[in-house]
Amino acid sequence: MKEQKPNKKTFSELIEKNQGLIHKITLVYVDNPADREDLFQEICLQLWKSYPNFRGKSKFSTWMYRVALNTAISNIRKMKSSIAFESIKEYKQIPADFAEDNEDVLQLYRAIGQLNRIDKAIILLWLEEKSYDEIASITGLTKSNVSVKLMRIKKKLEEIVNQTVKQES
Repeated sequence: MKEQKPNKKTFSELIEKNQGLIHKITLVYVDNPADREDLFQEICLQLWKSYPNFRGKSKFSTWMYRVALNTAISNIRKMKSSIAFESIKEYKQIPADFAEDNEDVLQLYRAIGQLNRIDKAIILLWLEEKSYDEIASITGLTKSNVSVKLMRIKKKLEEIVNQTVKQES
């Protein structure tokens, strides 16, 4: 099959429509605003490079999640070897389009930030109301493994939030 030339207008519209999911990924994978902006740009670049290979066999957002998560994880590996991260507890700013000064949302994203890479990916996908099949497809896990991991992740998040509330009291 001949590779199609990417359509910039269509791509830009798809990115604009789905940019919230990129912001959510950058939020939980990097701590400071400058690094989040850099990661956002890197994800967009990787999406553009990969766009000619998108065949429509899955929803665009599912494909986008896969590329964005792989880019975020790869980027974090590179960053960890070169710089020290700020504590997620220092993070006070969440993009306004999905937080709107909601302290509960801020607390949830801080807790998610404390999870390991794959758990962050799974919970973000679940929060986006992706099906277990879609989460499995994006992460490379089995559907049953996704189910088990989600139960554990939810319990872990509850423990992290409860511990944070105790510390703040």
